[in-house]
Amino acid sequence: MIPALHPPASNAMPVGEIDTPALIVDLNAFDANLALMAERIATVPNVRLRAHAKTHKCPAIGRRQMELGAIGVCCQKVGEAQAMVAGGIDNVLVTNQIVGQRKIACLAALAKNAWIGVCVDHADNVEALSTGAVAAKTTLHVLVEINVGANRCGVDSPQAALDLAQRIQAAPGLRFAGLQAYQGSAQHKRAFAEREAAIAEAVRRTGETRTRLAQAAIDCPIVGGAGTGTFEFELNSGVYNELQAGSYIFMDADYGHNLDAHGQPEAQFKHSLFIYTTVMSTAAGHYVVDAGHKAHSADAGPPLVADFSNARYDRPSDDHGIITFTGDGPCPALGDKLRLIPGHCDPTVNLYDWLVGVRNDRVECVWQVTARGATR
Repeated sequence: MIPALHPPASNAMPVGEIDTPALIVDLNAFDANLALMAERIATVPNVRLRAHAKTHKCPAIGRRQMELGAIGVCCQKVGEAQAMVAGGIDNVLVTNQIVGQRKIACLAALAKNAWIGVCVDHADNVEALSTGAVAAKTTLHVLVEINVGANRCGVDSPQAALDLAQRIQAAPGLRFAGLQAYQGSAQHKRAFAEREAAIAEAVRRTGETRTRLAQAAIDCPIVGGAGTGTFEFELNSGVYNELQAGSYIFMDADYGHNLDAHGQPEAQFKHSLFIYTTVMSTAAGHYVVDAGHKAHSADAGPPLVADFSNARYDRPSDDHGIITFTGDGPCPALGDKLRLIPGHCDPTVNLYDWLVGVRNDRVECVWQVTARGATR
């Protein structure tokens, strides 16, 4: 019987021997991405990175980000936060509303061993978090989420944010930690000017809210938000002081469609995450690989074929993908292995138990995706 968590590779193995489908990380590109983000943020005083762990779900990567200067990590789910704390991360912000007694009890318990933050946009949630924190004899750090244009979660006015902040200050077991102001819908606006305009509006709304808090003598330690597609706007805004980018470490195909200020594909970060897949059939005049729907998320479109400019991934089924080639370029043979660039890295990572780090055609490390499936 094969163990449920049987890894597809071992250290020092040649890349060509990795079992497929597998998620592999080009460590040269990955390291360059981590270093570049750290360098960018270091250019602006009093701004820090709180890297989003929903991208990788892996404490080993979170620790590496903190070694390079990140103050901590973000998560979206309590289960992700549990995995991060168990893996040695001592500063975790859940950039989401956590509702329900069981979830809140788990969140409050984590605060025995780490700084734990969470977001609210409703007074009833403040009361429930307070009850959970008091029962656990811990302190939760609570941010008020404001709607800065994404129209998902968040209060809609500075006064509403102030009212919640005052409730948090008065609630036992809670400490007001600041504002959550993430403009998620701006991350994949393709034109540079469209992203810039969306974040300018987010900065305006956030600045107004911070001013309203200051008028009421309420300190706002954290003003958090930003993502890989817009972080440089928030970085230089003079309003945000914690940036929550995540996908920059891997860079998926969808982010690769964003354009820079010159109308060219945004290329400051490199693709480092790939689905490694094997050609399993050539019988019908095309190339069938062993990476289908179960091997990648399809919400942002199909993966790209990394090493063949004349290839297209097409017509996936559960466990098959078809690669078609055009023109006179090279084609693979039966048993050859290809690299696919996933359309959306976050949900693709959630399909795998392991990330295989490779460098110079050898496996250098195998990281467990500890928070895989942490949807609660």
